[in-house]
Amino acid sequence: MASNEDVYDVIVVGSGGGLVGAYAAASRGLRTLVIEKTDRVGGTTAYSGAGLWYPGSAPMRRAGLDDSVEDARTYLRDCVDDESREPLQDAYLRAGVRLIDELEQNPWFQSFVHLPVPDYYPSVAGSSPTGHTVFPPQVTVAELGAHAQLVRACLPAQRWGHDEGPVLSGGRALIGRTLAAFLETGHGSLRLDTALESLVVEDGRVVGVQAVSDGEQVTFRATGGVILAAGGFERDRELRAKYQPVPERGSEWTHGAPGNTGDALQAGIAVGAATDLLDAAWFTPGLVWPDGLPLFHTGTRGGIWVNASGERFVNETRPYDQAGREIVHLHATTGVSHIPAHWIIDQRQLDRDSFGGPHDQPVRPEWFESGALKRADSLEELARLIDVPLDALRATIEEFNGYAHTGVDEKFHRGETPWDQTAQYVLGFPALPELNYPAPPPTTDWPNPLLPPLDTPPYYVATILPADIGTKGGLKIDEHARVLRPDGTPIEGLYAAGNTAAAMTGRVYPGAGAPIGSSVAFSYLAVLDITSGTD
Repeated sequence: MASNEDVYDVIVVGSGGGLVGAYAAASRGLRTLVIEKTDRVGGTTAYSGAGLWYPGSAPMRRAGLDDSVEDARTYLRDCVDDESREPLQDAYLRAGVRLIDELEQNPWFQSFVHLPVPDYYPSVAGSSPTGHTVFPPQVTVAELGAHAQLVRACLPAQRWGHDEGPVLSGGRALIGRTLAAFLETGHGSLRLDTALESLVVEDGRVVGVQAVSDGEQVTFRATGGVILAAGGFERDRELRAKYQPVPERGSEWTHGAPGNTGDALQAGIAVGAATDLLDAAWFTPGLVWPDGLPLFHTGTRGGIWVNASGERFVNETRPYDQAGREIVHLHATTGVSHIPAHWIIDQRQLDRDSFGGPHDQPVRPEWFESGALKRADSLEELARLIDVPLDALRATIEEFNGYAHTGVDEKFHRGETPWDQTAQYVLGFPALPELNYPAPPPTTDWPNPLLPPLDTPPYYVATILPADIGTKGGLKIDEHARVLRPDGTPIEGLYAAGNTAAAMTGRVYPGAGAPIGSSVAFSYLAVLDITSGTD
């Protein structure tokens, strides 16, 4: 039996988007414990831009947009096309509006802002060309004080030692603000280096967790509920091999946080939880950098991607999840290797955009020294370099150049959607605000700025792999975030959110901020259910 010091009202496993749920619980006076497997707070959310896809929320109204929740509902219904997820969608839409209103009452959160990011399925009814994504304001290290040291570093800092500077933006800003708000309620506790091992069940109800903290076995009890929000299983090679469709993918190709090894998923399964979508992920194209690993790539302003047959296979500026899933699907079903894919550009694009950094600075030497970017003086040399048929490669480039001169990509329609058109200004470099790469200006040298011809040798080639920002399958939940058994009944006292839960969006990615938005919204809904008698 645990001592009184080990008894809480709510336990949240994981410190990413679920930290907002922890704040919601603690702000209501519930004694709330967050356990985090690693030595830093934030999970994959800390790597993100912290977009929250929240139609109808206050920042949308402040932006002067006629943002209809009903239109967004229609859009979600049509692009997800799964009646079983409709209750989850309705709960999510309600939660987003209410949650932003609640957070903005706390000075730590200030005011969220809307930035225009088009919905990812423009032909679906209800789609918005300005999107529904809201973002937290930046926060300085000085404002956060000691809390800032607990926030997970951004990816550029972790991978290449980049100086993070005095300002936290994107996901780090959301996590930093939430951590400060949570701890300052006086009802929140945080345990780092504490890994979930199993759930404690009594009389069919989850009443706590067993964990390893600093090498010691510990037990924490929860009188109200346990919320599993510990990310997916993308960092566990065995689970990926068991559930994911492309065996060549390594767990190191993901952008999920290091602690995301499926502990919460397996703990839920062990107490009888149902699962769904375990073969799915938030796939993205990943540009291989000089350190040999891919980095989430949001799109491209020029060049083409070709497969092992030397043929284009996708609109290279298609929304990243769609492009990533297309790579995985085609590789698995066509008999033609799409892993790796080859991104080909020419000297004209290199002069215009540079590569792997600011457009107004030369390509850094390590790109060539590492082989991450290779040069070929002719198409013949290029075909040998990437081992594709020369005739097919030449035909592919000639066809593409024809589209470039007419301005219409007849094969894949690149440049025709609102999302594509944002690429003229903001794409071509990783979607990481900490890099602060200035956007290249749009060019008018040809009819479609997103279709510059490939006709100025030498040619250059980089590697595209199917990366991801996390798995999206997990424990089945209902509209209250309660974890369900295979027969559809809830497991009392157990909740799940984020990538620990099966996504309410099914296999699609409707718009920027849906993954983080879901993690935040369903952890909040869990707290509302826990406090339903008093809230």
